[in-house]
Amino acid sequence: MQRVDVAIVGGGPGGTAAAHAAASAGATAVVMEKGVPRADREGLGPDSTDAAGILDYWVDIMGIHPDEMPDGIVLQTLDRAEFVGPNESLTLRATGIESPYDEFGYTFHRARFDDWMRQRAEDAGAEYRVKASVKNVETNLASTGDGPRHTVELKGGENVGADFLILADGPQRTVTNRVLDRFLPDGEKASERLSSPRANHIAYQEYRRFPEELFEEIRSAITFWWGYMPGHTAYPWVFPNDDNVCRVGLTMPIGMDIDEVNDREKYALLRPEDERIPQGKEYIRRLLDHVYGDEYDLDDFPLVEDRGKRGGTETYAISSTRPIDSPVGADIAVVGGAMGATSAFHEGGDHVAVRTGAIAGELAATGDLSAYNQRWKDAIDDEILRNVAMADLVHDYGPDDWDWAFETARKLLDTDGGVQILEGGARAGVNAARLAGAYKKRKYKFRKGRYVQLKESEYTV
Repeated sequence: MQRVDVAIVGGGPGGTAAAHAAASAGATAVVMEKGVPRADREGLGPDSTDAAGILDYWVDIMGIHPDEMPDGIVLQTLDRAEFVGPNESLTLRATGIESPYDEFGYTFHRARFDDWMRQRAEDAGAEYRVKASVKNVETNLASTGDGPRHTVELKGGENVGADFLILADGPQRTVTNRVLDRFLPDGEKASERLSSPRANHIAYQEYRRFPEELFEEIRSAITFWWGYMPGHTAYPWVFPNDDNVCRVGLTMPIGMDIDEVNDREKYALLRPEDERIPQGKEYIRRLLDHVYGDEYDLDDFPLVEDRGKRGGTETYAISSTRPIDSPVGADIAVVGGAMGATSAFHEGGDHVAVRTGAIAGELAATGDLSAYNQRWKDAIDDEILRNVAMADLVHDYGPDDWDWAFETARKLLDTDGGVQILEGGARAGVNAARLAGAYKKRKYKFRKGRYVQLKESEYTV
């Protein structure tokens, strides 16, 4: 059996950041990734879904400046975000949060980023194993040092023993849920509380080549349409990549029932004849026709079939921004999407995955994970609180509410094009004060880590 200090399940940004931090501090670390090497996938697309992008202040959270990355990772530099409602819209040109990055943000090539993160971890001394699918994890809480605290059993028959276990297997938590089940009281199951239909959204995106003149107009913007499709934090988007290609996608809750949708006729992407919530590919066709149909046909946006996971498309889960604590008493840390730190509200999570992974790897290398739950809160509390508060605020919004919100938010724009929702609400009028006040109320509701959906105190270790 291979013995290491730190075993890491999952080779995405969270896992590789953990491996880099652990190895840089002198620990032996191995990453187990069930996927296959990028070099073996030419023409098949990356294992990982492509990234939405990084906003300016996310650079600080992630702890990696784009100047550190090799050429080819950053695809477009952004100068704005467009939020489009049924009749009103809002253009955001600044986040209003201090940042070491001078631009509004950037979009990037996730597979190339993953490759670089893997190389960075290996250069620090970590081992990265592919086709290493985890069958089971056994934890010996009584271990005194003679044997490993954790034994990771691989489907190929090999075992890896480790003193510390970092779970970075993404929002679907295929390994994480089974591990956490063992540390909850009888009758409590993480696999039920954190199951995808309850804890995640589903996302779908297509790689489409845009007409050149249209791509030039939108290449520096990320665009979101709110109030166009039903569901809590359900929205389509367009993110610019390279070579006139954009990712056109959407996110929505899993298992929605169209019969429970109120005011169906107000949603631009629903049809009276719909008997069920449309599939992602149908939503995208309707979006392209609705937004660009006056000037272009669908054939003007051909699917780029050599990108994405399968034929120019990708389907994946996004956790809904209610993170969990880790059972650190068992020397286990959960990071990134597996801990629920990604956000269905804005479809972004690589920055917090990298940060939480790095914290876990650093602490594991010191031989003490006990501070992990507090450390990740110290690092990303403001970001999680913003996202949870905003998602809660708009939970029941319909098309009319989004129009009201965008019209009102424009009054909160400062001279740099950033929304000052924490300041000046009263100066901007009654509606603006109402919007700012409702947001502050939600932030107060979730303060002091109350957004955590599975707390450290609930574990039996």
